[in-house]
Amino acid sequence: MAAFPSDPGASGSADSAGSSRRPFDLYSLELLVAVAETGSIGQAAAKLSISQPTASSRMTTLERRLGLQLLERSTAGSRLTPAGLVVTDWARGVLGQAQALTEGLAALRAQQQGNLRVAASLTLAEYLLPGWLVTLRQLHPATHVGLRVTNSHQVIEALRRSEVDLGFTEGPFVPRDFRSALVGRDRLVVVTAPGHPWARRTEPLTGAELAETPLLLRESGSGTRETLERALRPWHGPSVPLLELGSTAPLRSAAAQGAAPAVLSELAVAEDLAAGRLVEIAVTEDLPLARSLRAIWATGTELPEAALHLLEVARRSTSTP
Repeated sequence: MAAFPSDPGASGSADSAGSSRRPFDLYSLELLVAVAETGSIGQAAAKLSISQPTASSRMTTLERRLGLQLLERSTAGSRLTPAGLVVTDWARGVLGQAQALTEGLAALRAQQQGNLRVAASLTLAEYLLPGWLVTLRQLHPATHVGLRVTNSHQVIEALRRSEVDLGFTEGPFVPRDFRSALVGRDRLVVVTAPGHPWARRTEPLTGAELAETPLLLRESGSGTRETLERALRPWHGPSVPLLELGSTAPLRSAAAQGAAPAVLSELAVAEDLAAGRLVEIAVTEDLPLARSLRAIWATGTELPEAALHLLEVARRSTSTP
């Protein structure tokens, strides 16, 4: 996550006169998200290049203004409270909108300059597109890409409104009025904290069991949610979620803290599984959780040259062993 420029709290008081007129500022929200990702105020401060006292003061001020305890502090670090998980997800949305404004301006400039406007679902935008864009930049240095990060449903809507030239989605379906190209493969995995009862199972989890269990889930309209809904349709699932959020990180955090099982992209939880923070739960073979990642564009639309270059980079990456 990129830090916002000219942070007024980096060297001064977290409770500045300008911020006293509102219950939060972008810098405090960015710090909250960084604490959620790193697990401590000290590491979050280092990530954002501010001092630990400034970060601690800012978090205390944010909690006081919101009237909520967001963190449980201990010598081992800081973990989000249930309220903190929800506020962090909202904070990601606010920061995402701020970033979208920046990206939207870049997209407008790119449009005027004849460059590429792209919309991508969260998993692709976080784990695959950065590498593709680096390669694209190396091969075609003059190409500038304006990127919008959203869920698969909104990617399709942005293409229909001609707001972007090319989209990347992870949903199970491609609308009939769109063309597509395979750019990757992924699968959803059921994950829990190591201490969860499912982690001690000796038999694979069935679709019926998963369908009746309140889970930690992505929001409706996301490719992850649509894939799971299709997989659990024979068992009339999924059940009403225990927690439903618009981003992956707080769901991973909640699962690692033992709140409930989560069903997330294998790409998104790979590091947590490797580190032992989460455990993958085996499922029966009749539960179809694999999915295709695709580039999509409207039928009858002539892709700009920059889009063809990006599509070639993505396809080449997919075919690389």
